[in-house]
Amino acid sequence: MKSLNFLLITIFLLSTSLGSTQTTQADDARTSAEQTKPNVILIYIDDLGYGDIGSYGCKDIPTPNIDQLAAEGVRCTASYITNPPCCPSRCSLMMGQYGQRFGKYGMSRGLPIPTDRPTIANFLQGEGYVTGQIGKWDIGTRKQGPLLTGFREVARNPPKKKYTKKEIADLPPSLATAIKRKGGKSKYFCVNASGETMWLTDYDGDMMTDFVDTYKDEPFFLYWSPEAVHSPSIESPESLMKRTTAKGKRRKLAGAIVSVDDQVGKLIKALKKNNLRENTLVIFSSDNGANGGEEGSSAPYTGGKGLGTQKEGWVRVPTIFSMPGTLPEGKQFDGLIANFDFYSTAASLVGGKQPDHCDGVNLIPYLQGDITADPHEYLFWLNNEPGDAERRHLIAVRWKDWRLYKKYKKDTWQLFNLASDPREEANVAARFPKVVIQMAARHTAWKKTLEPLKHIPDVDSQVPVIPAGHGWANSTLLTETH
Repeated sequence: MKSLNFLLITIFLLSTSLGSTQTTQADDARTSAEQTKPNVILIYIDDLGYGDIGSYGCKDIPTPNIDQLAAEGVRCTASYITNPPCCPSRCSLMMGQYGQRFGKYGMSRGLPIPTDRPTIANFLQGEGYVTGQIGKWDIGTRKQGPLLTGFREVARNPPKKKYTKKEIADLPPSLATAIKRKGGKSKYFCVNASGETMWLTDYDGDMMTDFVDTYKDEPFFLYWSPEAVHSPSIESPESLMKRTTAKGKRRKLAGAIVSVDDQVGKLIKALKKNNLRENTLVIFSSDNGANGGEEGSSAPYTGGKGLGTQKEGWVRVPTIFSMPGTLPEGKQFDGLIANFDFYSTAASLVGGKQPDHCDGVNLIPYLQGDITADPHEYLFWLNNEPGDAERRHLIAVRWKDWRLYKKYKKDTWQLFNLASDPREEANVAARFPKVVIQMAARHTAWKKTLEPLKHIPDVDSQVPVIPAGHGWANSTLLTETH
């Protein structure tokens, strides 16, 4: 009997030990799986033109780090912003759909983003991702800042440099006037935690590397949207401008772009240092086309921000997808894509099912060459908010090489073949009436699927959209204080 009891106890202990070992192994497997989930970094530059970086043909502004992303990834030549400019572009990006799906037909700054569907940050946080945001927001109402829409870690806004009277007196007259209009505060110089004055874009780059270093062992999503290269670039220091061969007013913009490129270099270095380069999808793009007032370039297209907002240069932007080992390297992709595809692509990459509200598609198989068709057969524009600036009104369709557009509903359609006429100098609507009829009919059908124009609510909030200071604000602490 004693030997039998001993045998039973031994079996029990062995089974308990085996179960414990299996549990530990399962935990380790889960931890390993979490660590190997791909990271996603979305870089969204403000007003960067199609022709303003080296990999897209720019000759006077060196952008070696952005060009490295392209050399190690896929450069897209037909990437579009369907809801320009800044605010609607970012709302569409964050929601993964046409802004008109939630009643946004123009700038409509302060219009809420929907709360009945997840933002890209909400979605990825639900997939176990640490979500981080750095820089400009300009999305939703004052009560829909990044900390309340899916981002766990948000870089605080550092204090801006305050010019002394003597410093203002020593500035060039045009810069002095601009600084005085801002009450003596700088737009692009800030004060870091050590009390040193530094270029804001550089500060952002340091925060990016800090985020990567901190969360290197967890899957993360990082959204960096700098103030750069939004106008005015008038504060660009000579140390940046002299690294370019740009002339005249364009030198200021060129200096700002060089600084953006520097931060991309910091990011690539941080990813490589932490052995994350091949496990991280980097998406690089712009919120709308070039600002002609800053002498930004849309080459080989025309138009852009300000004057020329009915032209191709306002809505076609440089876009790069870079993930060595997963995506081809040094490839050019010519298919029609839009910024709302970034959400769908990230969702599919991390193994999740994209929400039903998304208008985008997973671009990975297209970029890999497994699917050869265009991701979108048609793309549409309807910027007709009555209160928006007239220059921004736009009704348009893209299909194959064709671009159909007009400014107002009452206007006659104009048709251009962008392959043979990238500058849109020859309106061929009269020569191809069937193409006009077909594309216009598609636009009409799409329009019927949209929400009606929504009105901007009066929202008052004492809580800053992005907290001021240095370091990171955490959504957990924000929740605890409310």
